[in-house]
Amino acid sequence: MKPILKIVIVISLFFSVSSCDFLEVETVGRTTMPNFFSDVPGLKAGLTGSYTKMFNYYSSEFYKYPEVAGNMVDLNLISSDVEMVDQFNFTSDPEQEVGAVGYIWRKILEALANVNNVLEYAPPLIDAFPNQEAEIKLVQAQALFLRALCHFDLYRVYAQPYNYTADASHLGVPVLLVTPGPDDLPSRATAKQVFDQIIKDLNTAESLFGDSPMRDAYHVSKKAVWALLSRVYLYKEDWNNAITYASKVIEQSSLAYENDYLAMYNNMIAGEEAILRLNGVLKSKSLGIFFSSGNPLVTAADTLMSLYTDAEDIRLQLFAPDINNEVNITTKYRIEVDYTPELERYDPFILRVSEIYLNRAEAYVRNNDLTNAANDLKAIIGRALNKNVSEVELDYANRDELLFLIKKERAKELCFEGHNFFDIVRYKDDLVRGVTTASNVQHLSYPNDLFVLPIPQTELNANTNMQGNPTVNN
Repeated sequence: MKPILKIVIVISLFFSVSSCDFLEVETVGRTTMPNFFSDVPGLKAGLTGSYTKMFNYYSSEFYKYPEVAGNMVDLNLISSDVEMVDQFNFTSDPEQEVGAVGYIWRKILEALANVNNVLEYAPPLIDAFPNQEAEIKLVQAQALFLRALCHFDLYRVYAQPYNYTADASHLGVPVLLVTPGPDDLPSRATAKQVFDQIIKDLNTAESLFGDSPMRDAYHVSKKAVWALLSRVYLYKEDWNNAITYASKVIEQSSLAYENDYLAMYNNMIAGEEAILRLNGVLKSKSLGIFFSSGNPLVTAADTLMSLYTDAEDIRLQLFAPDINNEVNITTKYRIEVDYTPELERYDPFILRVSEIYLNRAEAYVRNNDLTNAANDLKAIIGRALNKNVSEVELDYANRDELLFLIKKERAKELCFEGHNFFDIVRYKDDLVRGVTTASNVQHLSYPNDLFVLPIPQTELNANTNMQGNPTVNN
């Protein structure tokens, strides 16, 4: 048996991507890697395949995991084999290759291998096609961002938060800058090493983008690099850099208001405040099914709905009662414009401007700059209530109370978008669910070995250098 880390990704003539064992490459209907990447159109096609692979993991278990493992949703346990039930109950098994444990690991690593192929073959093309150097550098910039995102996302699922140890010396995830060969047995880097590489890739991407304008929300841009850096530095608790990069985004961006805010969820458009989304045209409908308004597996928990204390909050329009008028369901994945089946799509957000305001507000408050923190928080609340910032009043007496308000606003604003559990863990908060939860787990104290998924057992069996996670891999 070969470890997942030792797969190689082969890009077909149709720009779809599939995995196979190393050197056991099917040649019918496929080109070899060097031939495929022998010119700039091939390199761009490889990048297109990379975006597809990113969508594959964002539209499935990875996006659902931080919602069901958190404390703001309930899972409808209509049977014992409901999708994500083990993550809801914190009973994930390393043997579960078909499901979140195995699929998140595999899908992110497949995306990472695809991106690394693009980055490996890009430099020689600059020498071969010097008149297309600018185009090649833009491909490299996007690929470096995607590589950083793959490492960051893999880390958030399988490793304890950056602040778990004082010097970030605890186990992170493998840092993979090339696709491993048949005899390579990668090991897990430390948390610090992983974050250092993520930041390095993003800084290089920022430089390569130069003054290139943002193309659209479905392609990586310099603004996306800044936005991800603001998030990475927030997780790292580097408050100054989190503020710096969030400010770069905010200076060039605007929030979406009123109908434009609702439309970015319901009208199959990117949305004014979208920084990066993944295009789901002719791809998986998994998110639409999982959060379906017809027969929802996931509903809003009382812990979430109780946070919306103002009936005028526009975000309440993104909820609807189920058919029995008993529970609230999200309509962030409901299409409310006419469309034909081939146009139906569900585009997961990776980055949007509202998050960046909340990133900066949190960084400000942790830096004891309460005035600026309050102003950023008021911007989000004002938009939600259709008020000017000057009309928004916050009730807090100290730093901790303002931080609590920011946490609440973050839960309301980013619900069902893949943040909740990751935020709880990086806050070093206990997981506390409402008394009506259908889960067997109502409370977990921080720190906790259950706050990460196990490394898939097949990986451990095949790679003697790979270490499992305490408790969950035992």
